Amino acid sequence: MKAKENKQSLDRRASLQSIEQQTEWDMVIIGGGATGLGTALDAAHRGYSTLLLEQADFAKGTSSRSTKLVHGGVRYLAQGQIKLVYEALHERGVLLQNAPHLIQRQAFVIPCYQWWAKWKYLIGLKLYDWLSGRFSFGKSKHLSPKKVQEALPGINLQSLQGGVEYFDGQFDDARLAINLAQTSAEQGGKLINYMKVVGLLKNNQGKIAGVKALDLESGTVHQIKAKVVINATGVFVDDILQMNHPSQKPTVRPSQGVHLVLDSSFMPKSKAMMIPETSDGRVLFAVPWHKHILLGTTDTPLDKHSLEPKALDQEIEFILHTAGQYLAKKPSRKDILSIFAGLRPLAAPDKNTQNTKEISRGHKLMISDTQLITITGGKWTTYRKMAEDTVNKAIEVGKLQPKECNTTQVKIHGYTHQPIEDNPLKLYGSDIPAIRDLVRQAPELGERLHPQFAYIKAQVVWAVQFEMARTVEDVLSRRLRILFLDAQAAIEMAPVVAKLMAISLQQDKHWVQKQIEEFETIANPYLPEQPEYTQSKAV
Repeated sequence: MKAKENKQSLDRRASLQSIEQQTEWDMVIIGGGATGLGTALDAAHRGYSTLLLEQADFAKGTSSRSTKLVHGGVRYLAQGQIKLVYEALHERGVLLQNAPHLIQRQAFVIPCYQWWAKWKYLIGLKLYDWLSGRFSFGKSKHLSPKKVQEALPGINLQSLQGGVEYFDGQFDDARLAINLAQTSAEQGGKLINYMKVVGLLKNNQGKIAGVKALDLESGTVHQIKAKVVINATGVFVDDILQMNHPSQKPTVRPSQGVHLVLDSSFMPKSKAMMIPETSDGRVLFAVPWHKHILLGTTDTPLDKHSLEPKALDQEIEFILHTAGQYLAKKPSRKDILSIFAGLRPLAAPDKNTQNTKEISRGHKLMISDTQLITITGGKWTTYRKMAEDTVNKAIEVGKLQPKECNTTQVKIHGYTHQPIEDNPLKLYGSDIPAIRDLVRQAPELGERLHPQFAYIKAQVVWAVQFEMARTVEDVLSRRLRILFLDAQAAIEMAPVVAKLMAISLQQDKHWVQKQIEEFETIANPYLPEQPEYTQSKAV
C-alpha cells in the first residue's frame, strides 16, 4: 500500500533533517497560506535555500476558506481601482496557463430587477473584459429575462428585468495550496507543517538572524538561522511583530467572512449568480462548487483571531435572507450542509477611533528596523505577484545575490496539457495515474469513504504519503473538501480515515480514537445545528 517514492512528495521527515544539516538559510518564511507558499516557490525556483514553517497545516486558515474565485474583482473596478483589477486579471490568466487542472472558467449571471441596472453593470463589465486583454475568459453580454431564467432555473422571477452574464475563474483553494507546496519542494524548498515559530533570533546588532521554532509533534525546539525572515502569517502578523518588538501596536484586526453550502437543487445548472449590492455593501455570490452551491460572504469585524473561527447566527441569517430574495426556493437553516468561516485582515483602528478599513487587496510590504519583512493584504488571485515582490525585497534586505523571477512560466504541480476527463480525481491532474496505481496494488483502496461521495480510500493514503497530511482534519478539510461540503458526512467518514492514516503513519488505536474525537470537536461548528453532545464511534 506504499506508493513509489517520487520527487513530488512532501516529506516532513526529510525537511526536519534539513534543519539539522543546514547551518543558515537564505530565507525562512513564516506562514503556509497563499502568500507564504507562493513566496517559498518563488525563492526556491530562483535557487535560494528556502525553509517554510507553518504552525498548523498548509492553508489551515484564510487560504482554504475563500469564495473559491480567481478573479479581477468586479467591485474593485466599481471603486476605481483600475490598476489593481488589471494586475489581478493578468495573474488570473497566468494561473489558468500554469494550473489548468485546478482553474476553470466560470460563467456568472447578475440578475437585474431595475431596467437601468442591466445597462449599468454591462458597461462596467465591458471595461472588465477590455482590461483582461489576451487573458480574457469570455465576453460579457446582456441577457433577457427568459435567458436569465434558463441560466438560473432557481431564480426569483418577480419583477425580473433581465441580467448580465460575465466570466471569471473558479478553483479549489486548499488544493492549489498543496500543489504550491509540492512545486516548491520540487524546486528544492523545504516545508514543514505543525512547526510553530515561538521566537525570533537576533544578532549582536539587533537585526533578525533567524527563528526559534517548536515542533508541535515532537516537542523539540529548533534554533534556525537565516539571512532573511519573512512574516507571511495573514491575520496572525501581529503575533510575529510582537515577538520582534513586544510594544508593537496592532497593525491588523480580523474581519470574518462566512460561507454556507447547500445542495445543488437550489441552482441546478452550472452558472453562478452574483448579487452586486447587499444591504451591508458587499457582493454576495452563489457559486457551483464540487456539485454543491456555495453562498457567501459576510464582513464582520472581530476583536480576536482564531485558527477555527465560528460563524455568528446573524451572519448565517444574513446570507440565508439575502439569497432568499433572489432564489425561488428559499434556503433555510435545515438546508445547510456546512458552514465555514474565514478571517481576513483589516487595518487596525487608529489611536482615537474604532474605524477600521480594509487592507488593500493590493498587497503591502513592511520592513522593521530589525529587518523583519512582513507582507500583508492581497488575495489568492495575485499570490504569484505578491511572492515576486516579497522575494525581490528579501534579496535587497538580505544582500543576497540577485536572481530574476520567472514564475510566470512555472507549471504548478499536477499540471497536464491533456484535457482531463470529468472524474472524482480530476483535481489531481498528473498525479491521477499514481493514485490509480495504489488501487491496482491494493484493490480495497478503491472503496468509497462514504456512500454519498466519490472519495476513495486511496486518496487518504496518497494525502499522507505525498501531501504531508498529519491529522484526520488535514485530510477531510483540505486534502479532500468534505468538511466544507457536508459536515455530517465528514464526521461519518472520520473513523475509516483515521484507521487508514494510522497504518501509513504507524500509529496505534489510541491515536485513532483521539483523532476521531478531535475531528468531531472541530467539525461540530460546521453543522447547521449544534449537537448537545457528540458520541464518538467505537474504533
